[in-house]
Amino acid sequence: MWESANYTIEVSQVPSPCSQVVGVELEETVYRKVCRTDHSEPGFCVIHFGSDIESPALRGFQIILKNQLARIHRERVGKDFVCWSAGRFDQQESTKLHRDGGPDESLLVLGYEPSEVRSQLAMADFSKCAVDLGITPAEVLERFNPMFMPGEEKLSPYTTSLISFDPARPQIVVINNSLATLGSGSLQGVLHTATIPSPLPHHRRVINSMMLAAVPLGTAPQVSDEALQDFLTTEDVKRRY
Repeated sequence: MWESANYTIEVSQVPSPCSQVVGVELEETVYRKVCRTDHSEPGFCVIHFGSDIESPALRGFQIILKNQLARIHRERVGKDFVCWSAGRFDQQESTKLHRDGGPDESLLVLGYEPSEVRSQLAMADFSKCAVDLGITPAEVLERFNPMFMPGEEKLSPYTTSLISFDPARPQIVVINNSLATLGSGSLQGVLHTATIPSPLPHHRRVINSMMLAAVPLGTAPQVSDEALQDFLTTEDVKRRY
């Protein structure tokens, strides 16, 4: 549905850990592509790095990006993005098209570490499908559950395979995880899926996962500053089966 040029962003230089910005042009581009309120943008993006980046620096980039997306959202919408969850996982199970549980307006900021485990990602614009059918995104999931083949086939014309995603390199994937109905400036979400053709038990496929929730100004985050610092520095990785 979308060409790779529409959702792929190249980053030549990674900001230092003490930096507070990832680059104004990058922040604006990510926000525009992901935080859509209609269907003129993909609702997701893949950020490629021009050089290798260590895991703590990758996670640091995610946190800086989170802060800058929140700043833009406050300025433009009068709402905030707060951290709803943060964790590190080794995930080698294929998934069907789905949205992660969470608030109706939310984002996923996923930092993928280089891995020998092959994987393919895809996104499905179920919000656009809902508009075309004259129903809500929630009704799309109820009537055409993508966990089953008929639902998957219904969403096929709205699905984009992320051909620029390369599991052998560090990258960040930002996804609009929202369930909101079109109108009143509400965020328009997409579903996501990962296919792992051949899991490798003796290797890892590490995903540094953050969920951001769009909330009224002054709402406290679900993840404390201490927990976010632990996310940044920990070497622990949970295995998902």
